[in-house]
Amino acid sequence: MTPLALLTEAPPPHDVAFSVAPGIRRLVAPNASPLTYHGTNTYLIEGATGTTVLDPGPDDAGHVAAILAAAGKVTRIFLTHGHPDHIGALPALTAATGAEVFAAARGLADGARIGIWTALHTPGHAADHVCFAREDGVVCTGDHVMSFATSVVIPPEGDMADYIAGLRRLLARRGDILFLPGHGPPITDPRRFTEALLRHRLQREAAIVAALRAAPAVPATLVEQLYVPLDPRLRGAAEASVTAHLRKLAADGVATDDGGVWRLR
Repeated sequence: MTPLALLTEAPPPHDVAFSVAPGIRRLVAPNASPLTYHGTNTYLIEGATGTTVLDPGPDDAGHVAAILAAAGKVTRIFLTHGHPDHIGALPALTAATGAEVFAAARGLADGARIGIWTALHTPGHAADHVCFAREDGVVCTGDHVMSFATSVVIPPEGDMADYIAGLRRLLARRGDILFLPGHGPPITDPRRFTEALLRHRLQREAAIVAALRAAPAVPATLVEQLYVPLDPRLRGAAEASVTAHLRKLAADGVATDDGGVWRLR
């Protein structure tokens, strides 16, 4: 497989707001891990009547206090998806601000306009995932497109076919100039980066087909064959993503699950 050029950065200070785009500041939560990198990115978006908070982050009192101190008047909250590292702080933040919440799980429609922002449903990593696109080409991509790693797709909530379709949807857009991901630094060449992510997923799928052509296998065996090297802490995530690929291949009529052992049709 062609190596995927992911982005890195020095550990940013936690709970300190700093500018990443006109009218947008980034606040990194103190929940660093192999799956969250330096922590979840909470974005503070300036508006005429107050601040929109995108992804409040984990349930951490210090992080909520930092949001409130940096944001001033919070009038809206955008949620990219409902995973705890993105919405754990939501109850405390809504209790403190009374802000209106916009999320797919709360009825936000695909294509809905909220001021100068448009909601783009991008399920795959999570069934309720939404990207938020600003008129000037800035897109908050949550965990659909991260900069430090590929997104984990864990069935049954996660769906690889949906995830790949979501990447293609972003590539079909024109004029996007900056992606602000849920974890990691900003992506300043979003088209090239997204093209590389899509190519990586398709190459992974092809590698799985080639491995099954050689011999039927269980997902754990495919992980051992295809993910070299692999941080042991990420083995579960890798096996989940392989399973998501296998389910897509089954839906495409290419592979079948024979009592946990996968084989080509």
